Amino acid sequence: MRILFALPGLHRVDRGAEVAFISVASELAERGDQVTLIGSGPPRANQPYNYVQASLINRERFERWPRLPLFRTETAWEDASFIPGLLKAYDPADFDVTATCSYPFTNWALRAAGGRNRPAHVFVTQNGDWPAVSNRAEYRFFGCDGLVCINPDYFDRNREAYRCALIPNGVDTKRFHPGTAEREKFGLPTDRPVILMVSAMIASKNIDKGVAAISALPDALLIVAGDGPLRADLKALADERLPGRYRQITVPSADMPALYRSADAVLHLSQDESFGNVYVEAMASGVPIVAYDSPRTRWILGAEGLLGDPNVESSIKEQLAKGLDRSDKDRKRLVERASQFEWSAIAGQYRDFFSEVISTGR
Repeated sequence: MRILFALPGLHRVDRGAEVAFISVASELAERGDQVTLIGSGPPRANQPYNYVQASLINRERFERWPRLPLFRTETAWEDASFIPGLLKAYDPADFDVTATCSYPFTNWALRAAGGRNRPAHVFVTQNGDWPAVSNRAEYRFFGCDGLVCINPDYFDRNREAYRCALIPNGVDTKRFHPGTAEREKFGLPTDRPVILMVSAMIASKNIDKGVAAISALPDALLIVAGDGPLRADLKALADERLPGRYRQITVPSADMPALYRSADAVLHLSQDESFGNVYVEAMASGVPIVAYDSPRTRWILGAEGLLGDPNVESSIKEQLAKGLDRSDKDRKRLVERASQFEWSAIAGQYRDFFSEVISTGR
């Protein structure tokens, strides 16, 4: 099978969508499929798939640009800047199926190039299913031959309108597993609880709610691994609510497993995230995970999640306190739960769906 994954951030950043595409691509390439990735980052050594670098303008450059139809966020501006390089690198005749999670421009480009002879196209709901469900503005021009829904909500909402498959994200348990903390590696103290948020610094991640909850926990240190346009606002809030107990860091992907193992609990408060790789990465590392209660977080975390009520401000503080008191037996159950999300199984589900979409035709 000849498969293309195209996404602006590939090999440049390691957010959830990028990690998912690279993980699935690696598994499929190792099984013998011809897999190509097109992204904006540099090549990486010893990858089993083909990689083509296409230039773009990073989204950070667009943070203060105007918000217009089609260009509603800095992400849309970045996506548009990716298209010239993508089209230069992409020959539709080389592939049986293409996949992206970027809308509108990457989706449009992959569906337009090649005309009637283009390969089948699969859209993955890593960043939400709003292109598929909305008929307003540019969203009415969305289309695909198959839709990968990464949670049950999206699957139920779209199964009548599109050829769909329910396929969650996964985790590499060879990388993410319990082990010795490495706090010295990150300059973290060894004499106080460390609570980790792995998150972009944007409003939907609710980092401010995390600051408020941790302010009620004496001595606990909040580490935010991520960056984004709210970095200055969040630092100002933390200086007020968590003086001396807040740190924002960025670490390379290779160091993330050690960072998880160095935390006493992981906090993730997004309420509209499609999946959240942080959930399964924390579980696989044996680290208690605190989140808001929802059907989606219950589906991922099962009975092992520490879930707070988004309408009760004190509930996250209470769940964090429980997380800091978790036993070794509790942590073992987290690891067992995470094993259900191994990337090898997830990649097999992708391949089955790609095969179905190709054989059914456009």
